[in-house]
Amino acid sequence: MSLLAQLDPLKAEALAALAAASDLPTLEQTKGAFLGGDGKFTALMKQLGTLPKEEKPAAGKAINAAKLELEAALAARRAELELKAALPKEPTDWTLPGRRRAVGKLHPLTQVTDDIVRAFRKVGFAVADGPEIEDEYHCFDALNTPADHPARDSQDTFYVGDNSRLQTPGAKLPLLRTHTSSVQIRVMKSQPPPIRIIVPGRVYRRDNADATHNPTFHQIEGLYVDKHVTVGDLKGTVEAVFKDVLGSDVKLRFRPHYFSYTEPSLEIDFTNALVKKLGKDWLEIAGCGMVHPQVFENVGYDPEIWTGWAFGFGIERIAMLRYGITDIRLFYENDVRFLRQF
Repeated sequence: MSLLAQLDPLKAEALAALAAASDLPTLEQTKGAFLGGDGKFTALMKQLGTLPKEEKPAAGKAINAAKLELEAALAARRAELELKAALPKEPTDWTLPGRRRAVGKLHPLTQVTDDIVRAFRKVGFAVADGPEIEDEYHCFDALNTPADHPARDSQDTFYVGDNSRLQTPGAKLPLLRTHTSSVQIRVMKSQPPPIRIIVPGRVYRRDNADATHNPTFHQIEGLYVDKHVTVGDLKGTVEAVFKDVLGSDVKLRFRPHYFSYTEPSLEIDFTNALVKKLGKDWLEIAGCGMVHPQVFENVGYDPEIWTGWAFGFGIERIAMLRYGITDIRLFYENDVRFLRQF
């Protein structure tokens, strides 16, 4: 039988075999049987060299056309089988909504901190940071808090290391900072005035955990030092920030108080619709005052030239008021049912 007479039956056999392949491995076997190095179609092409010279052009053209047809059929069948292999083994309702990747959110305390920082940045304050493990000098001594002050008692403060060192006169013990005021000292000792900073961060105190207290909490403090700074500057700045964070209906009042590192010292109460919902007229929110002259002397500032004010308040308190939360411990339990609300 001539070569061209063999071509059409072989092509038909190959097309039928490719179409009948039920999976990708079977398709590869079929490809090898016809188009591989020892395949039937390859063997037919090898016979082209035995033909008379005048028959070769027509035979070569027919064989090339048949080969292209087989390769196209092979590619089409492979695409069908690959799609079939990718489909689910069980029936699928493609109209069902897809599974969306869950998007995380900032913790509510972080959200409140960011809002407070943003409000202070609007009036020119920069953010400062410092270590959480402090020493007695930066946490107490430089802040005009003497060794016999109750805040330095071992029942009030977390000291780090051997407790026997507490009995050593003059020992400077590492401790977990009780406030972020220590960063104010570090900043003042590192640069001359003017200074305008806020210091958000985690602090530690020996409190028993309950609905309104926790041994670990977050605080934000501020410091403004320049020439001719007054209590009026303090009141105006604090009022602007609290209105930005808690709403324009906020009203503040300032009461005399005592802090060892400010003179005069003041407590800040505030009221707005949130406080009224709690059944109260006023709620204590922060402590503040003019920086004590002794603190300026401790950091090398001349109190005859420079004046300043400082303040501090708990971030948890602001968050509890903003979101109507009645138990501070919810912030630390990492219950996603609680956190998803924010």
